[in-house]
Amino acid sequence: MATSIALGTGRRKTSAARVRLIRGTGKIEVNGKDFVDYFPREIVRRMIVEPLKLINSTSVYDIFVNVNGGGISGQAGAVRHGISRALCEMDISFRGTLKKAGMLTRDSRMVERKKPGQPKARKKFQFSKR
Repeated sequence: MATSIALGTGRRKTSAARVRLIRGTGKIEVNGKDFVDYFPREIVRRMIVEPLKLINSTSVYDIFVNVNGGGISGQAGAVRHGISRALCEMDISFRGTLKKAGMLTRDSRMVERKKPGQPKARKKFQFSKR
C-alpha cells in the first residue's frame, strides 16, 4: 500500500465526481449524505460498490464523494469511475482487475444533439402526403 489517501475523478454523461479514498471502516458519503440516502435505488447502489467488491475491500476504505451534474444514473456511473481511479492510485496492483472489468474506461456515450427542423434528435414531424 503506497499512500494513505487517494483521489480520483470520475465522469459519465454530464456528471462529474471527485472521490477521496481513506483507510477506514467502509463508510461511503456522497455530497455530505450517506450514499444509501443519496441513491435510493438498489441497482444504482450496487453499481457504485462494484469496484470495491471486485478487489474484496468493501469494508477497508472510507469514501467521500462530491458529485454534480446529470441525473441519478449518470452520477452513479461517475462515482464508480472515480472510486476505480482512486483505488488504482491507492494500490497499483488493483489496476489489472479493474481494467479487465472495464471500470477504468470512461463511458463516452452522451445525449445526441437536437437537429433543426426536427422535434428531437432523430424524431421527425408527421409527414402529410396531401
